[in-house]
Parts: sequence; C-alpha cells; structure tokens
Amino acid sequence: MDDETFWDAIEGCRRVTRDPDERLEWLRGRLAGRPETEILRFQASLDRVVAPTLTWDLWGAADRIMGWCSDDSFFYFRLWLVGLGRDGFDRVTRDPDSLADVPGVRRLVGRSSQVWDDEEWLEWEELDYVAVRAYEHVTGRTADDFYAAVESLGDDPEPMDPAGERWDARDDEESHRRLPRLSALFPLSPAS
Repeated sequence: MDDETFWDAIEGCRRVTRDPDERLEWLRGRLAGRPETEILRFQASLDRVVAPTLTWDLWGAADRIMGWCSDDSFFYFRLWLVGLGRDGFDRVTRDPDSLADVPGVRRLVGRSSQVWDDEEWLEWEELDYVAVRAYEHVTGRTADDFYAAVESLGDDPEPMDPAGERWDARDDEESHRRLPRLSALFPLSPAS
C-alpha cells in the first residue's frame, strides 16, 4: 500500500462519519477485505506518514492546547492529526500554529481540559491498532505475529528523537514566539 492508497482509506472513513469509533470500524472492514500484505502495508504506511510529526514544535502545540503532553499522549495526538485528512495533516505538519484553525481545537478554547469529554481529546490511539485487529480477524494469528510481519517489511521510519529545537510550551514568551495563535487561544493557567 502506497501513501496515496493509505490517504484514500483515511479520506474514505472521514466521508462516512465524524465519529472516531465508526471510522475505525469502517477502516477495519475495508482492511479485512484486503490481502494480508495490504493490511501489513497499511500499518507501514501509517508509521511512515506519522514519522515527520515527531517534532518539538508539534509537541509544544499539543502541550499548549492540552495543558500537558506525555510521550504516549503525544503519539496519540499525532495519530489524531492523521484523522484530519491529508490536507489538514500536511498543513499542521508544516505549521503547527495552524491548529488554531482546526474546528476540534477551536471547540476547546476557554474550557479546562478537566471538563473535556473523552471524544474531545485530541488523541486517536485506536488508529494504531486498526490494522492489527483486521490482521487477527483475517489470518487468525496473533498481534505478535502481526508486528513481526510489519517489522520484516524493513521500513521503520520513526526517528529516535523529535526533530527541531527542544523548548517548553510553558515558557510563555517562547510559546508566543513559536505558536502565537495557539498561545493566544490557550493562555497558561496561573498554576502553570
């Protein structure tokens, strides 16, 4: 599966519904109708597509919006970016401050993360498991078999460390310099 086919699948699930769980179900069904190699290549494409989002600027943007961002939550945030579709994903990857234009982000403005509903969090962890679930269903093999097969494809694009200069989104001056629009939308709380 090449990146074009991958993005066609992502755009297809976006056209069907806005609900992340329903999107996953649609993707699982589509993958389950494909040959085993295509299921593996979907995961390889996801890994390849998401790799360039491992940057300090995107991490800072996620941290600024959500008020904190662990390693895991940043990975789930990066998967959520894929759910924006190719155009939104590309725009945000090039300019993290453009997240200020994303409706899902704008709905969070002025609201404490403590009152966000589960579906409002900018995370889509389950996207990372959609191919393995389809693989298990189609082949009857285990998740360990799936990950070994994906690894055997020899395509591990994830860098070890985020790209760019490390900085702290809680440094208000630095955050306003790097992410002026997001910093204005998501001011630091007095406790930060």
